[in-house]
Amino acid sequence: MDKGELVELEIVGYAFEGKGIAKIHLDENLEDEKKYVFFIDRAYPGDIINAKITKLKRSYAEAEIVDIITPSPFRTVPKCSFFGVCGGCKAQDLSYEKQIEYKQEQVVDCFEHIGELSNFEVLPIQPSEREFFYRNKMEYSFAEKRWLTKDEMEIEEELDKVPFGLGLHIPGRYDKVLDINECFLQSEISNKILNYTRYFFTEKKAESYSTKTHTGYLRHLVIKQSRHTDGLMVNIVTASENDDLINEYTQSMLKEIPEITTVVNNINTKLSQVATGDFEKVFYGDGFIYDNIGKFKFRISANSFFQTNTLQAEKLYQAALDFADINENEVVYDLFCGAGTISIFAAPFAKEVIAFESVESAIEDANLNKQLNELNNIQFYQSDLNKSFLPLIEKNKIKKPDVIITDPPRSGMNPRTIDDMLELKPGKIVYISCKPSTQARDIQMLVKGGYILEKIKPVDMFPHTYHIENVAILKRK
Repeated sequence: MDKGELVELEIVGYAFEGKGIAKIHLDENLEDEKKYVFFIDRAYPGDIINAKITKLKRSYAEAEIVDIITPSPFRTVPKCSFFGVCGGCKAQDLSYEKQIEYKQEQVVDCFEHIGELSNFEVLPIQPSEREFFYRNKMEYSFAEKRWLTKDEMEIEEELDKVPFGLGLHIPGRYDKVLDINECFLQSEISNKILNYTRYFFTEKKAESYSTKTHTGYLRHLVIKQSRHTDGLMVNIVTASENDDLINEYTQSMLKEIPEITTVVNNINTKLSQVATGDFEKVFYGDGFIYDNIGKFKFRISANSFFQTNTLQAEKLYQAALDFADINENEVVYDLFCGAGTISIFAAPFAKEVIAFESVESAIEDANLNKQLNELNNIQFYQSDLNKSFLPLIEKNKIKKPDVIITDPPRSGMNPRTIDDMLELKPGKIVYISCKPSTQARDIQMLVKGGYILEKIKPVDMFPHTYHIENVAILKRK
């Protein structure tokens, strides 16, 4: 086989990160388990396809669909007209029932093959209550020139007259933005804000920030929306200050969309294209919104972390609490606590909650959320969890934990953190993760250190994507 060659393939499996799996014999004398493996983006079990080989390795190949000979019975018609070009969704053309089935299989596969773990219970995956309009936050990017679809490229026009783009990134291209006017991930009112923002800044001939020349003004539009209150925040991220323009934008937008409760301008003067600022200015409202998870209330600032699917977050945290089975005599550690959501959920059941987080602004949000919920048995500490946090515990004479709940970033935990956990010897460890592969790797280290993996429960926070949250409970031997 050669790169660029066409092959006919039958998709027989579905791998993590949304790739269909096909297997062929390169040598008829080889056993079935030694078949050559293909990974094909946006292909589903049951598809028979013609595919072009894009990468060849010794043990596997990657390919892209040229045409579908026989479609999988699990394929559906995508709701969004931008699907397939936009990077927001990966599997909108796959039935949701099959999406969650494959996600559960992929979590188990990570634990069995990456973590080399066995003899643990797998609870049924928790599907999302909503398939669409489930996000409370959308982050859009500005670009100098919008990405042109194939149909647009065929239209004879002066391409340099195409207005700037405001939308979502093309998959794998952080410098390319697809201009969109409708998205089914947040809400209809979010779409109104998106389109009004494009209209306003186009009329004002404002320039988008260039990642090549590092010039221009507009960088990001971030919309945050409460699910249980009327909070609706617009955060416009720019490369510099222009109070007159942002004030005009705010006032004119409020006339069109009066439901907005606060408008914030984050100014990011750094070269990195991130949707947070060195500082922020509030042009309307108090600069915050509030939302509830379960019976608890949380303040959400422009740059604070809050679980993106509010309705599913309650189910995720409840699964963690069920696993932890905390009693009133137990001390709980919450690692990577963020704005304190898990700490606050655990506090009513525990003797004391000690929480650790590296980001100073998150600690400030966490303390405020503690006050909002009138909880007195939580202590928050700023600590870099990529380094040992045992010296902080010893210095402040902090009680040793009976339970540790950890919810690290996608990259998982630093080995030093794992060593600290093993040194502390809690009776129970609850591990929440948004990337099962790194979670399985870390849990393997905990098992080698004297723990038993009892059970796991996947929770789908992000329909139509390959992302999946998973909760695991380990107990000390």
